[in-house]
Amino acid sequence: MVTHVPSETYGDERGALINFVEAQRGGLRRALIGLTDEQAASRPSASGLSLSGLVKHVAETELNWLRMAQQQPNGKRRDQSNWHESFVLTGDETVEGVLAFWAEVAVETEEFIRKVPSLDDTFPLPDAPWFPKDGRVSMRWLMIHLVEEMARHAGHADIIRESLDGKTAFELVALANG
Repeated sequence: MVTHVPSETYGDERGALINFVEAQRGGLRRALIGLTDEQAASRPSASGLSLSGLVKHVAETELNWLRMAQQQPNGKRRDQSNWHESFVLTGDETVEGVLAFWAEVAVETEEFIRKVPSLDDTFPLPDAPWFPKDGRVSMRWLMIHLVEEMARHAGHADIIRESLDGKTAFELVALANG
């Protein structure tokens, strides 16, 4: 990782988990620095992934996990008919708009995790072939999973950005820090 994740207050597990999720979000956001919407939507590698599509995907994924943890319906839930749309901007969507949406989701995630009675509290996993039948996971698991999800896609974003203009994560951190 090219940025330091600040230490949490002693014993502040929630703060540590939130900071690690935010550090990975930052890697994805920085990959967009200085790009036009067209550049962010381009696919410069053999992969079908674009930077704008990755950001939209992780924002929607975070919202989906948050709604599962809250045990509330998700208005942006995807299914087989529209799953592909979670990786591309559609209609009047813009990078700026997707980043704003993700920022709102991030705030909601942090508020929820700070207020949940215990990180040991659990919520049910959806009925899907890749989850155990009647499976449940903890709030702690949720946050670790978000770190995993964001980190996986931050790595994709690093490769895509480097393929676009050669800028590495180190250069993007320097640009972000002025």
